[in-house]
Amino acid sequence: MFYKSMTCALDGIDGYTVTVESDISKGIPVFSIVGLPDISVRESRERIKSAITNSKLKYPAKKIIINLSPSDIKKEGSHFDLAIAVCILNSEYEYLKERSEKTAFIGELSLNGDIAGVKGVIPFILNAKTNSTVEKIIVPFDNYDEAKVIDNVEIYPVKTLAEVIAYLSGKNELVKIKLSGTKTTHDFELDYSDIKGNLVAKRAAEICAAGKHNLFMIGSAGSGKTMIAKRIVSIMGELSDEEYLEVSRIYSSAGLFNENLIKKVRPFRSPHHTATTKSIIGGGAASTPGEVVLSHNGILFLDELLEFDKRTLEALRQPIEDKKIAINRIKRTNIYPCDFVLVACCNPCPCGNYNSPYKECKCSEYRIKSYLSKASTPLLDRFDLFVEVHPTDFEDIISEYSEEKSEDIRNRVMIAHSIQRKRYKQCKNIYNDGLRSQDIEKYCKMTKEASEFISMVFNSNKLSIRSYHKLLKVSRTIADLDDAELITIYHISEAVSFRKPLDKYWG
Repeated sequence: MFYKSMTCALDGIDGYTVTVESDISKGIPVFSIVGLPDISVRESRERIKSAITNSKLKYPAKKIIINLSPSDIKKEGSHFDLAIAVCILNSEYEYLKERSEKTAFIGELSLNGDIAGVKGVIPFILNAKTNSTVEKIIVPFDNYDEAKVIDNVEIYPVKTLAEVIAYLSGKNELVKIKLSGTKTTHDFELDYSDIKGNLVAKRAAEICAAGKHNLFMIGSAGSGKTMIAKRIVSIMGELSDEEYLEVSRIYSSAGLFNENLIKKVRPFRSPHHTATTKSIIGGGAASTPGEVVLSHNGILFLDELLEFDKRTLEALRQPIEDKKIAINRIKRTNIYPCDFVLVACCNPCPCGNYNSPYKECKCSEYRIKSYLSKASTPLLDRFDLFVEVHPTDFEDIISEYSEEKSEDIRNRVMIAHSIQRKRYKQCKNIYNDGLRSQDIEKYCKMTKEASEFISMVFNSNKLSIRSYHKLLKVSRTIADLDDAELITIYHISEAVSFRKPLDKYWG
């Protein structure tokens, strides 16, 4: 007898429909799976048999052949278990067929019949949502928090195989997931009020958050660079609905969906400087997304930037520019989004004390130059803001003056974001950093005085076209923070001031 059911599979961070076909006939009991299954799929034979018998259901002692269609794409993962089990049980309980025909089944079976959570639930649901033949989706209860963020689709969470079969046989009804949305929060553990002094660095962080500009901080060891970087996410504002869906799809496919995403907090990724190029960029046999993709719509923080492998740093140049990355393998190519804010920091020399007012630097001039040269000019050209972070004075530490809270900074940033969304409502881009070269003249209008000043800066500093455009984008963000329609000489001057450390250390 021929039966079939539907499920989904992952291709990168996208889902595609898989039809499970079964041919169950008399003969020597054998269970084989075809359709390019990997080891985890082939091992499902033992899980499914134990789950069915331990759920007190009848397992057919027949010849069972399962085909996973389309058969020319390799199938990976344990989430096919439930769909295969339903297909097999149709041969013993034919009355299951009516309810199972237009339902997609997702879940891994435990030996006792429980249904365990799987990764990729959000891409699976989004794919099933676009499939006209799918009306309902059954998912593991463990994936409840992920599934409830998708609207306009009937999703039913289940805990056991017996529960699914009871529903398909009409003995009970499942409770549909209610779209409860996400619970936004501004209760961050790390706050800018914790940081004494360093007003210039905090101002750079505000501009970085307001326009999604890449930020580079340099300063002696212990000056507070990492503290400032880790708090930027607290002033960026929550993810928009469109951004949230993109990020959730990425994290769900990687099996990393977490509480912060439920609260719509932007991703903050901070890989160690010993991380390999593959872990940062992505790759491997399964085209696994790397840190640049996991940072999408959030922050990629590279602490001790100059300690990273130089080839890894150079590999970042294209993703930063294109805001997407293609990972090519012999039989597949996956294109992932990676529109992130790059925040990096480093010491000015190997010992970390160069230009420190409190400690003596023991590095030779050659060692310092050699150390700083690890950051190439093309890589430095990808940063919009440079700031030198100085150690906090004792007077600032003991001062009773209360530092500005992240909430106050975030309110200004959110106003700037709303201005940008309104301005770019006809464009795909919604932040100043994403302005295309051909749109800069249209959206970065200046006063006559500002135009003359930036012309002088361009000629005296011999700026590249990219640096000139970045200067204008930063000026546009500063003007937005001031709620100014035109860019003035003051906005240009502040933007120029955030290039001084670049000239000081890299000339």
